[in-house]
Amino acid sequence: MHDDHAASGPTRRRFIAATGAASLALAVPSIVRAQGRKKMTISVGRQPWAAGNSPVTAYMLTNKTFERLAADAGYDLTVDYRDYPSAAPMVEAFVSGNLNFGMWGNTPIVRLIAQHQPSQRRTGGECHGRGVLATRKDSPIRNIADLKGKTVGALLGGDPYNVLSQMLRFELGNPDPKAFGITVVNTPTQAQAATIPNGMDAAVLIYPVFLKAQKELGTIGIMNSFGYTEDHYKGPAGEGAGHLLASVKKSPFYPDGYYLHRSFWIGSTKIIQSDPAIVTAFVQAQQEAVAVLSKMDAGKVSQLAVKYWELPPDLGAKVVEDDVLFKRGWCWPTEGDAAALLETSKSMVDGKLITKPLTWGEVKGAFATAAAPVKAAYDKTGAKPELAAFSAKNTADLRGMPIWMMDRWADRS
Repeated sequence: MHDDHAASGPTRRRFIAATGAASLALAVPSIVRAQGRKKMTISVGRQPWAAGNSPVTAYMLTNKTFERLAADAGYDLTVDYRDYPSAAPMVEAFVSGNLNFGMWGNTPIVRLIAQHQPSQRRTGGECHGRGVLATRKDSPIRNIADLKGKTVGALLGGDPYNVLSQMLRFELGNPDPKAFGITVVNTPTQAQAATIPNGMDAAVLIYPVFLKAQKELGTIGIMNSFGYTEDHYKGPAGEGAGHLLASVKKSPFYPDGYYLHRSFWIGSTKIIQSDPAIVTAFVQAQQEAVAVLSKMDAGKVSQLAVKYWELPPDLGAKVVEDDVLFKRGWCWPTEGDAAALLETSKSMVDGKLITKPLTWGEVKGAFATAAAPVKAAYDKTGAKPELAAFSAKNTADLRGMPIWMMDRWADRS
């Protein structure tokens, strides 16, 4: 599908131009020794249209947090931050060895583990992201059952497709869109999906992009991945926004929703093994950003990403308040976050995206090498929160012991 042809009218073209972006040119990382201090260039991929990833990395970039903490560890560091419009080109750069650190969600990470790529999951990034099933304001589609026989835009092989699949599973009883005559059209960028172009009846959008499209194009939501209805909904749960859909309680991801979206920073095994202090400095930098931003007004935090989200503070605050990073105030990955990958792999088998689910051993192994440098970052930032916060039950997100205590994780074999 080509957005230039599918989108109609200048408003839609302006939306795509404002929201889409090309990947920056890739450069091979360089490391040299000079005057007893290790000079290093590290490339860091960003998805600035995403939720937590954007303000956190904006803070790190503006304040040179990573560089400062790396200097404390004996490095003369140059950070090459690169913007990517979606996970796919970032994954390609990482797998080809042209990117040191990247961050993306469950689905591409499960693929990496299944393909035995030489990478390690390190620390939680943007988390608890809301996916919205959206349509045009004049659409007769009011609930998910109305999608039967229709065409839906979603990033195939990505989290938007998994959101759709899990909504179908628990609302209609089958995760496969084909079972309901639904045609899924691949939307490589969220900008393309947000316009709901001609030939498409609905689309699955991440929250920042949905709010922008709602404001500028009149795009309207039907339901979201948290298990609640949106404004355009009319069906068994009632009418309008804010109704809890009973089917979400059947999901293994509940209370996170139909789909437990977690994004993780990925670092190559080579970097983790050769320069664990750099990994620790990077995680420290992220935690410093999260700690500062979680205490700020959510609207002000959102303005760190205004170049990309193009949302005023009142709408941007909704995105920030959704993100579990800022609810927790810390970035340490837990058993619950890791379990998201295991459960996602099962849903990907149902959706015929992979042939067999991951084993719990494979998931744990993906975190194991990074556990020590992440624990070092936890200690260097004051060992906060206390361990009780990791196992708290009265929260809206699934938690558990952190990755450096995976010997206490449950047996999920």
